[in-house]
Formats: sequence, C-alpha cells, structure tokens
Amino acid sequence: MIDTFQPLLRELARVPDVSVYGKVAAILGMLVEIAGLEESLSIGSRVDLVDRTGSRVPSEVVGFRDGRALAMSFGSLDGVGLGSRAMLVHDEPAIRPANAWLGRVVNALGEPIDGKGPLPLGHKPCRIRNAPPPAHLRARVGGKIDLGVRAINTFTTVCKGQRLGIFAASGIGKSVTMSMMAKYTSLDVNVIGLIGERGREVQEFIEDELGPEGLARSVVIVATSDESPLLRRQAAQMTLTLAEFFRDQGRDVLCMMDSVTRFAMALREIGLSAGEPPASKGYTPSVFAGLPRLLERAGPGLVGSGSITGLFTVLVEGDDHDEPVADACRGILDGHIVLERAIAERGRYPAINVLRSLSRTMPNCNSDQQNDMIRVARQNMSVYDDMAELIRLGAYRRGTDPTVDKAIELRPALEKFLTQRKNERSDLESGYRELAAIVDMPYDEAAEQKAPGEAGT
Repeated sequence: MIDTFQPLLRELARVPDVSVYGKVAAILGMLVEIAGLEESLSIGSRVDLVDRTGSRVPSEVVGFRDGRALAMSFGSLDGVGLGSRAMLVHDEPAIRPANAWLGRVVNALGEPIDGKGPLPLGHKPCRIRNAPPPAHLRARVGGKIDLGVRAINTFTTVCKGQRLGIFAASGIGKSVTMSMMAKYTSLDVNVIGLIGERGREVQEFIEDELGPEGLARSVVIVATSDESPLLRRQAAQMTLTLAEFFRDQGRDVLCMMDSVTRFAMALREIGLSAGEPPASKGYTPSVFAGLPRLLERAGPGLVGSGSITGLFTVLVEGDDHDEPVADACRGILDGHIVLERAIAERGRYPAINVLRSLSRTMPNCNSDQQNDMIRVARQNMSVYDDMAELIRLGAYRRGTDPTVDKAIELRPALEKFLTQRKNERSDLESGYRELAAIVDMPYDEAAEQKAPGEAGT
C-alpha cells in the first residue's frame, strides 16, 4: 500500500514550506524588472508573475540590472502591471517522459497538444537544461545507418552518433527531406523538434509528410513562430532532453530539429532584451555560446548506452552559406548537406548539391571499393559543372576531351540516381549497386559488408 503512494509522497516532499515573492517594478517590452528577490534569484531561475485575475504567468530570469532581476515571460503579459507579485518557483525545469510518449505531439513545456489526452509520466525527472556527456567517457561514432534517401546514403553517409547540418534557404524541401528520413531510417526512435515553425504547417507536416508510419515511432516537439523566444529556446532544449531519455535506455535515436537558426534567433531576442551588445548581424555573444551547448548534447552516449544521431536544419538567409549561424554550425557539426534553389528549380528533389555536401565520417566508414565508385561519380559531376555553361551554349564539341565526353554521357543517369520521390525508399546496398552500374565499376556486395564501429572522424 505504501508503495502505491510513493510517487505522491515524492511530489509532496517537493512542495516548499514557505512562499517567497517580490514585486514587478517595471515593464519594458518583453522585459520585466523584479524587485525584492535579488538575493534569491540567479540566471535561469523561474518566477511566476501573478496578473490582476490571479492567474500565474511563468517567467525566467535572464539578467540583472541596477539591483533588480530582469525576467522574460513564457506567455502573454496581459494583466501584469506595476506591483504585481513575482512568486519564486523552487523546482528546476524538468520533465518526466515515458515510452508512451512515442506517437505524441507536445509543446515546449512537455504538455500534449495533439488532442489525444494526457501524457503518462515516467518515474525519473529529466533536466531540460542538461550538460553533454563528458568527452573522455563517450563512445566512438558507430557504423553506418540507413536513412532511406539515396543521395545521402551514398554521397554523405551518416554513422550512428554523427551530427549533420542540412543547410538551405526557405522553400527548397528541407521538411520533406526530413520526413523521408524519419519514415525510412533504420534507427529505433525519432525525436523531431519544430522550432519557430509556421502554425499552419505543423499539422501538414505531421499528417502529410511524416504520416502515421513515421509518427508511430516519433515524438514531435512544437513551438510555433508566434510563441515567446523563451518557449522557442526551451522547445529546442526539450528536443534534446527527450532524445537523451531514449538514448539512456540503450536505443539509437534520430534527433531532427528544424531549425537551429530559429533557436539562434530566439537566443538573440533574449540576449538583446537583457542588454547584451549585438555582434555579427545582430547576434549576441550568448548565441555563439548557446549553439555548442545545445548541439554537443547529440552524439554518442556513454560507453554501453545508445546514441543520438543529430540532423539539424540551418536556414541560410538569402542563400548566404557564410552567414554567422551557418558558419558557427559548420564548425560544430560533423558534416553538412547543402540544398540549393537552382537544383530545386530544375525539378530535382531532394535538391542536394552533392559536390558542396560533406560527411566527416567518410571515407573511413566505407570500403575502398565504395570510396572508389563515389570518387569517380563526384569527379564526373564536377567536370560537368565546370563545363556546364559551354555545353548549354553549344560551344563544346564532342570528342574534344574524353573526360568531358564521359561526364556528359553519365549526366542523365546520375541525375536520375539523385532524384527520389518522397514516397520512395532506397536502402544502402541498393544505392551502392545502382551507382556502381552507372559508373561501370564492379561491386561485390558480399565483400562490402563492414562491421559497425569502424567509422572515424
């Protein structure tokens, strides 16, 4: 009987004996100044603002100025005014996930938003602002994984525990490419974070792109573009927290986030409101400190546990792949996949520029035979791209250069190979077989089987 009430007793033990509160001293835009709690608060502390109706508005301390705490709210400040109470919240931000969360859609606070009823709670709390595993205790990157997308499987092969960026401007097919990998991956669990997403597109992504098959093995975390920057930041942290929960069970997790750029924009809004000086393109220094803290949480877990393979989309502004967030992410991640508008405009999807994409686990995860065929295919694509304008203008005559002639001959087959419909799945070995046939090289599938764990970075 006592065991039945243990969870309730644990919750009761966490209830504080006394309530500590201060008062709202000023409000400027999204920023609330709180007086009377200075010695009890620190950066990241939670405070509930009590509005005129008695409702509580959750807030977080983001800085201090002139002896007062600076807080930003998770919701609307309507009804909060001078003299409103600011109640100190003693609990550290945490959630209690369970395996039954698979197939569900939640918000940044871990609350269900899919109309399927309440979420069952697990026994162990998981911190939302967690630290990455110690580098010297982490396992190494594992063997190759099948993501079901032919161009990625062959030319930017991904390994267990690798972190890859998908760099693209808006409207080039990032979401569709992500949904294909979520449906077709060989990994155990998907954790998908939609950060700063357009509200109308959330249901479309879940029902049309992800579908029942993909959702059944996924948890989706949503923070739309109209929500506060604190919620958008916490949704990204929540995504990694849930991925860590499944990883610690020994599972291999595919963690996808769309997009890291909107997470960085949320950090910028918070930093500027707190008085941080803007640096590159208005991004504050805390943005470039926050990016590695988030992205490093993905990757191999401790030896003997599971892994988090991270795929993070980076929204490049104006097709500028050297803008600050893209440049910072490239230095943190283990490779990048570049989607280009020009490729999408000619009707080839996924619109991946193979020559600009890179996986840092290649070529170590491949056999010599696989690397040879990939190198030959890349060389032919590169030669064609160099001569593309002359070929289109009719200025190149066949027979002038055998290398160019070969590239022109292989062009249609390679373009067809890189094209894939969203309802079409392609496995690793069939991709290698098709590529070997295109470049006219022998391929012995039985001899190419390679043990997991041989990838290197």
